Amino acid sequence: MSENMVPTGVDPSIPSVARIYDYYLGGKDNFAADRAAAEKIIEILPNVRQVARENREFLIRTVTHLSRQGVRQFLDIGAGLPTQRNVHQVAQDLAPESRVVYVDNDPIVMTHARALLAENDRVLAVGADLRDTEALLDQHEIRAHLDFSRPVAILLLGVLHFIPDDGEAAKIVTTLRSALTPGGHLVISHGSVGEIDEGRAQEGRQVFARTAAPGVTSRTPEQVRAFFDGLQLAEPGVVPLHEWRPELEPVLAPEGGAGAVGGVGRLV
Repeated sequence: MSENMVPTGVDPSIPSVARIYDYYLGGKDNFAADRAAAEKIIEILPNVRQVARENREFLIRTVTHLSRQGVRQFLDIGAGLPTQRNVHQVAQDLAPESRVVYVDNDPIVMTHARALLAENDRVLAVGADLRDTEALLDQHEIRAHLDFSRPVAILLLGVLHFIPDDGEAAKIVTTLRSALTPGGHLVISHGSVGEIDEGRAQEGRQVFARTAAPGVTSRTPEQVRAFFDGLQLAEPGVVPLHEWRPELEPVLAPEGGAGAVGGVGRLV
């Protein structure tokens, strides 16, 4: 992305999590600072590009699964920059009446999303911050677009690991779960890299400290599973992303071990 095309209020010298992720996926909506930060993370976690691709494939498979289960409303929080086969494209390919709200706090994400979605009245992009969860859920635009008296799937894909405080992350998820009605779903993917040298971990934290993210952390599969308390976990539970229902879509063969886990929970 040319630095001559920067939206008002955006400093291209400050890396953005959304634009770093875009770089991992081979996108072009990123600046030099994003690319430098991304390459530093690749030095620390060499398979991070693959994890980003696995996360995207997990999105496709989970939305496919939910659409086939009859879910027609999706709230994608921390949606990131639009890429190929976004939530609305997967859902509306299977059920054109599906309604989707994308939420992000990155101004460039909002600019791109609104331009892309201008002619699709069943899809909406809203600027909001996951950390102010109650205000997010109370936004008039979101409430007008989605009917929370009917099943909604809330997607938190590659987002919660940027909430390093366990108590805050748990509170966010509890608040979101409380918005679900029976038949509603929660979908989570989360970084889970296992043991990592503290020196390398500190280098990673320093990279993300330069972004707008409050930090970054890895959680164990057991910790991620706890986010689904009170929900019925779909088989096979919380597992490495490439192991979640690979029959729904071709899956990349993992290289170098799992770097993220995920699951789908349903309120019954």
